[in-house]
Amino acid sequence: MKVGLFTVGIPDLTPEEGVEALAAAGYEGIEWRVTHVPEDVRDEEPSFWGNNLCTLEPKLEEAGRARRISAEAGLEIVGLGTYLSVGDLDATEDAMRFAWKAGSPRIRVGVGRPDGETSYADLFGATQKYLAGVEELSREYGVKALVEIHHGTICPSASLTHRLVSDFDPECIGVIFDPGNMVHEGFENYRIGLELLGPHLAHVHLKNAAYERPEGGGVWKARWSPFEDGIVDFAGFIEDLENVGYDGWLVVEDFSATRPSREMMAHDLGFIRRLLAG
Repeated sequence: MKVGLFTVGIPDLTPEEGVEALAAAGYEGIEWRVTHVPEDVRDEEPSFWGNNLCTLEPKLEEAGRARRISAEAGLEIVGLGTYLSVGDLDATEDAMRFAWKAGSPRIRVGVGRPDGETSYADLFGATQKYLAGVEELSREYGVKALVEIHHGTICPSASLTHRLVSDFDPECIGVIFDPGNMVHEGFENYRIGLELLGPHLAHVHLKNAAYERPEGGGVWKARWSPFEDGIVDFAGFIEDLENVGYDGWLVVEDFSATRPSREMMAHDLGFIRRLLAG
Protein backbone atom coordinates (compact mmCIF):
# COMPACT_ATOMS: atom_id res chain seq x y z
CA MET A 1 0.00 0.00 0.00
CA LYS A 2 1.14 3.52 -0.82
CA VAL A 3 0.45 6.65 1.20
CA GLY A 4 -0.93 9.97 -0.01
CA LEU A 5 -2.61 13.01 1.50
CA PHE A 6 -5.85 14.84 0.71
CA THR A 7 -5.18 18.58 0.47
CA VAL A 8 -8.32 19.46 2.45
CA GLY A 9 -6.11 18.72 5.48
CA ILE A 10 -3.45 21.36 4.71
CA PRO A 11 -5.54 24.53 4.28
CA ASP A 12 -2.76 26.96 5.15
CA LEU A 13 -0.50 25.87 2.26
CA THR A 14 -0.85 26.85 -1.38
CA PRO A 15 -0.87 24.03 -3.97
CA GLU A 16 2.78 24.72 -4.78
CA GLU A 17 3.73 24.76 -1.10
CA GLY A 18 1.64 21.64 -0.54
CA VAL A 19 3.34 19.46 -3.15
CA GLU A 20 6.77 20.64 -2.00
CA ALA A 21 5.97 19.79 1.62
CA LEU A 22 4.47 16.40 0.75
CA ALA A 23 7.46 15.42 -1.34
CA ALA A 24 9.86 16.54 1.40
CA ALA A 25 7.96 14.49 3.98
CA GLY A 26 8.16 11.36 1.80
CA TYR A 27 4.59 10.95 0.57
CA GLU A 28 3.98 9.15 -2.70
CA GLY A 29 0.68 10.66 -3.79
CA ILE A 30 -1.73 13.57 -3.52
CA GLU A 31 -5.51 13.81 -3.59
CA TRP A 32 -6.56 17.28 -4.67
CA ARG A 33 -9.46 19.25 -3.21
CA VAL A 34 -11.35 20.66 -6.21
CA THR A 35 -14.14 23.14 -5.57
CA HIS A 36 -14.93 26.85 -5.68
CA VAL A 37 -13.80 28.82 -2.64
CA PRO A 38 -16.41 31.57 -2.09
CA GLU A 39 -15.13 35.13 -2.37
CA ASP A 40 -16.65 36.05 1.01
CA VAL A 41 -14.32 33.67 2.89
CA ARG A 42 -11.06 34.49 1.14
CA ASP A 43 -10.09 37.08 3.76
CA GLU A 44 -10.63 34.62 6.62
CA GLU A 45 -7.97 32.56 8.32
CA PRO A 46 -7.26 29.32 6.43
CA SER A 47 -9.58 26.47 7.42
CA PHE A 48 -10.45 22.98 6.21
CA TRP A 49 -13.82 23.79 4.65
CA GLY A 50 -13.65 27.58 4.42
CA ASN A 51 -10.68 29.52 3.07
CA ASN A 52 -8.70 26.43 2.13
CA LEU A 53 -5.64 27.63 0.22
CA CYS A 54 -4.77 24.15 -1.05
CA THR A 55 -7.88 23.99 -3.22
CA LEU A 56 -8.05 23.97 -7.01
CA GLU A 57 -10.82 25.80 -8.81
CA PRO A 58 -12.88 23.47 -11.04
CA LYS A 59 -11.42 24.89 -14.25
CA LEU A 60 -9.45 23.01 -16.90
CA GLU A 61 -6.44 25.29 -16.58
CA GLU A 62 -6.28 24.27 -12.91
CA ALA A 63 -6.23 20.63 -13.99
CA GLY A 64 -3.12 21.33 -16.02
CA ARG A 65 -1.58 23.10 -13.05
CA ALA A 66 -2.30 20.10 -10.81
CA ARG A 67 -0.74 17.70 -13.27
CA ARG A 68 2.36 19.83 -13.73
CA ILE A 69 3.19 20.65 -10.11
CA SER A 70 2.40 17.12 -8.91
CA ALA A 71 4.72 15.61 -11.51
CA GLU A 72 7.47 18.13 -10.73
CA ALA A 73 7.28 17.07 -7.07
CA GLY A 74 7.32 13.37 -7.98
CA LEU A 75 3.80 12.84 -6.64
CA GLU A 76 1.16 10.64 -8.20
CA ILE A 77 -2.32 12.16 -8.37
CA VAL A 78 -4.42 9.69 -6.39
CA GLY A 79 -7.82 11.26 -6.95
CA LEU A 80 -9.94 14.38 -6.76
CA GLY A 81 -12.05 15.35 -3.76
CA THR A 82 -14.90 17.01 -5.61
CA TYR A 83 -18.12 18.27 -4.06
CA LEU A 84 -20.81 17.11 -6.46
CA SER A 85 -24.55 17.12 -5.82
CA VAL A 86 -26.79 14.17 -6.57
CA GLY A 87 -28.35 14.58 -10.00
CA ASP A 88 -25.89 17.16 -11.32
CA LEU A 89 -24.51 15.19 -14.24
CA ASP A 90 -23.26 18.33 -16.01
CA ALA A 91 -20.97 19.20 -13.08
CA THR A 92 -19.98 15.53 -12.83
CA GLU A 93 -18.98 15.48 -16.48
CA ASP A 94 -16.95 18.66 -15.94
CA ALA A 95 -15.20 16.91 -13.04
CA MET A 96 -14.49 13.90 -15.24
CA ARG A 97 -12.93 16.20 -17.86
CA PHE A 98 -10.86 17.86 -15.13
CA ALA A 99 -9.69 14.44 -13.91
CA TRP A 100 -8.81 13.32 -17.45
CA LYS A 101 -6.70 16.43 -18.04
CA ALA A 102 -5.08 16.26 -14.59
CA GLY A 103 -4.28 12.56 -14.98
CA SER A 104 -6.41 11.52 -12.02
CA PRO A 105 -7.87 8.00 -12.15
CA ARG A 106 -10.82 8.75 -9.85
CA ILE A 107 -13.13 11.40 -8.45
CA ARG A 108 -15.52 11.48 -5.52
CA VAL A 109 -19.22 11.92 -6.28
CA GLY A 110 -22.16 12.94 -4.11
CA VAL A 111 -24.85 10.85 -2.44
CA GLY A 112 -28.18 11.62 -0.78
CA ARG A 113 -28.24 13.29 2.62
CA PRO A 114 -31.11 12.88 5.10
CA ASP A 115 -32.90 16.18 5.59
CA GLY A 116 -35.69 15.17 7.96
CA GLU A 117 -38.28 15.44 5.22
CA THR A 118 -37.30 13.22 2.28
CA SER A 119 -37.63 9.49 2.88
CA TYR A 120 -34.62 7.18 2.71
CA ALA A 121 -36.32 5.33 -0.16
CA ASP A 122 -36.58 8.53 -2.20
CA LEU A 123 -32.99 9.56 -1.42
CA PHE A 124 -31.77 6.08 -2.33
CA GLY A 125 -33.71 6.05 -5.59
CA ALA A 126 -32.48 9.49 -6.63
CA THR A 127 -28.87 8.56 -5.84
CA GLN A 128 -29.07 5.30 -7.78
CA LYS A 129 -30.54 7.13 -10.77
CA TYR A 130 -27.68 9.62 -10.57
CA LEU A 131 -25.06 6.87 -10.27
CA ALA A 132 -26.47 5.19 -13.39
CA GLY A 133 -25.62 8.37 -15.29
CA VAL A 134 -22.25 8.60 -13.54
CA GLU A 135 -21.47 5.02 -14.61
CA GLU A 136 -21.97 6.00 -18.27
CA LEU A 137 -19.69 9.01 -17.85
CA SER A 138 -17.07 6.83 -16.18
CA ARG A 139 -16.98 4.54 -19.19
CA GLU A 140 -16.72 7.52 -21.54
CA TYR A 141 -13.88 9.29 -19.72
CA GLY A 142 -12.08 6.33 -18.17
CA VAL A 143 -12.35 7.87 -14.69
CA LYS A 144 -13.73 5.89 -11.75
CA ALA A 145 -16.35 7.54 -9.53
CA LEU A 146 -16.13 6.95 -5.78
CA VAL A 147 -18.81 7.01 -3.10
CA GLU A 148 -17.46 7.74 0.38
CA ILE A 149 -18.63 6.04 3.55
CA HIS A 150 -19.62 9.19 5.40
CA HIS A 151 -21.74 10.21 8.38
CA GLY A 152 -24.72 12.37 7.58
CA THR A 153 -25.42 10.59 4.29
CA ILE A 154 -27.44 7.56 3.19
CA CYS A 155 -24.24 5.49 3.23
CA PRO A 156 -22.63 5.92 6.67
CA SER A 157 -21.71 2.23 6.92
CA ALA A 158 -20.13 -0.38 4.67
CA SER A 159 -23.36 -2.35 4.40
CA LEU A 160 -25.51 0.63 3.42
CA THR A 161 -22.85 1.73 0.95
CA HIS A 162 -22.76 -1.78 -0.52
CA ARG A 163 -26.53 -1.68 -0.94
CA LEU A 164 -26.15 1.55 -2.92
CA VAL A 165 -23.31 0.48 -5.25
CA SER A 166 -23.74 -3.28 -5.61
CA ASP A 167 -25.72 -3.06 -8.87
CA PHE A 168 -23.01 -1.01 -10.59
CA ASP A 169 -19.83 -2.05 -12.38
CA PRO A 170 -16.97 -1.86 -9.85
CA GLU A 171 -14.69 -0.71 -12.66
CA CYS A 172 -16.83 2.44 -12.84
CA ILE A 173 -18.27 2.94 -9.35
CA GLY A 174 -16.16 2.29 -6.26
CA VAL A 175 -16.13 3.05 -2.54
CA ILE A 176 -13.91 5.11 -0.24
CA PHE A 177 -13.63 3.26 3.09
CA ASP A 178 -13.23 5.74 5.95
CA PRO A 179 -12.97 4.35 9.51
CA GLY A 180 -12.74 7.85 10.99
CA ASN A 181 -16.11 8.83 9.57
CA MET A 182 -17.52 5.59 10.99
CA VAL A 183 -16.71 6.76 14.51
CA HIS A 184 -19.31 9.49 14.02
CA GLU A 185 -21.87 7.12 12.50
CA GLY A 186 -22.06 3.70 10.91
CA PHE A 187 -19.39 1.64 12.67
CA GLU A 188 -19.33 -2.00 11.64
CA ASN A 189 -16.65 -4.65 11.96
CA TYR A 190 -13.99 -3.54 9.48
CA ARG A 191 -13.20 -7.00 8.14
CA ILE A 192 -16.86 -7.80 7.47
CA GLY A 193 -17.37 -4.47 5.71
CA LEU A 194 -14.25 -4.83 3.59
CA GLU A 195 -15.23 -8.34 2.54
CA LEU A 196 -18.78 -7.24 1.77
CA LEU A 197 -17.62 -4.42 -0.50
CA GLY A 198 -15.32 -6.79 -2.37
CA PRO A 199 -14.35 -5.40 -5.78
CA HIS A 200 -16.08 -2.08 -5.03
CA LEU A 201 -13.43 -1.28 -2.38
CA ALA A 202 -11.32 1.24 -4.28
CA HIS A 203 -9.79 3.76 -1.90
CA VAL A 204 -9.12 4.41 1.81
CA HIS A 205 -9.14 7.64 3.81
CA LEU A 206 -7.41 7.65 7.19
CA LYS A 207 -8.33 9.92 10.09
CA ASN A 208 -9.35 9.44 13.70
CA ALA A 209 -12.07 10.63 16.03
CA ALA A 210 -12.96 10.31 19.72
CA TYR A 211 -16.05 10.76 21.86
CA GLU A 212 -16.43 13.74 24.14
CA ARG A 213 -18.67 13.81 27.22
CA PRO A 214 -20.51 17.10 27.75
CA GLU A 215 -19.84 18.83 31.05
CA GLY A 216 -22.45 17.51 33.45
CA GLY A 217 -23.23 14.48 31.31
CA GLY A 218 -25.62 13.88 28.46
CA VAL A 219 -25.21 12.69 24.88
CA TRP A 220 -21.56 12.16 23.98
CA LYS A 221 -20.43 13.60 20.64
CA ALA A 222 -17.62 12.65 18.31
CA ARG A 223 -14.79 15.07 17.56
CA TRP A 224 -11.75 14.72 15.32
CA SER A 225 -8.62 13.50 17.08
CA PRO A 226 -4.97 12.79 16.19
CA PHE A 227 -4.12 9.43 14.65
CA GLU A 228 -2.57 8.02 17.83
CA ASP A 229 -5.36 9.01 20.23
CA GLY A 230 -8.88 8.02 19.19
CA ILE A 231 -11.41 5.27 18.63
CA VAL A 232 -10.01 3.81 15.39
CA ASP A 233 -7.82 0.76 15.89
CA PHE A 234 -5.47 1.47 13.01
CA ALA A 235 -3.29 -1.58 13.61
CA GLY A 236 -6.32 -3.84 13.39
CA PHE A 237 -7.68 -1.95 10.40
CA ILE A 238 -4.42 -2.23 8.44
CA GLU A 239 -4.33 -5.94 9.25
CA ASP A 240 -7.88 -6.31 7.94
CA LEU A 241 -6.94 -4.48 4.74
CA GLU A 242 -4.00 -6.81 4.24
CA ASN A 243 -6.15 -9.87 4.91
CA VAL A 244 -8.66 -8.93 2.18
CA GLY A 245 -5.84 -8.24 -0.27
CA TYR A 246 -6.19 -4.47 -0.49
CA ASP A 247 -3.09 -2.93 -2.07
CA GLY A 248 -4.39 0.52 -3.01
CA TRP A 249 -3.85 3.97 -1.55
CA LEU A 250 -4.04 5.06 2.06
CA VAL A 251 -4.81 8.77 2.06
CA VAL A 252 -4.27 10.96 5.12
CA GLU A 253 -7.16 13.27 6.00
CA ASP A 254 -6.31 14.60 9.47
CA PHE A 255 -8.79 17.15 10.86
CA SER A 256 -7.55 17.13 14.45
CA ALA A 257 -5.64 20.42 14.11
CA THR A 258 -3.31 19.29 16.89
CA ARG A 259 -0.15 19.95 14.88
CA PRO A 260 0.91 22.48 12.21
CA SER A 261 0.48 21.15 8.68
CA ARG A 262 4.08 20.19 7.99
CA GLU A 263 4.51 18.58 11.40
CA MET A 264 1.22 16.71 10.94
CA MET A 265 2.36 15.38 7.56
CA ALA A 266 5.57 13.92 8.96
CA HIS A 267 3.93 12.54 12.10
CA ASP A 268 1.03 10.82 10.32
CA LEU A 269 3.24 9.33 7.60
CA GLY A 270 5.59 7.91 10.22
CA PHE A 271 2.63 6.51 12.15
CA ILE A 272 1.24 4.73 9.08
CA ARG A 273 4.58 3.39 7.88
CA ARG A 274 5.30 1.88 11.29
CA LEU A 275 1.97 0.05 11.07
CA LEU A 276 2.69 -1.16 7.55
CA ALA A 277 6.12 -2.40 8.63
CA GLY A 278 4.22 -4.21 11.38
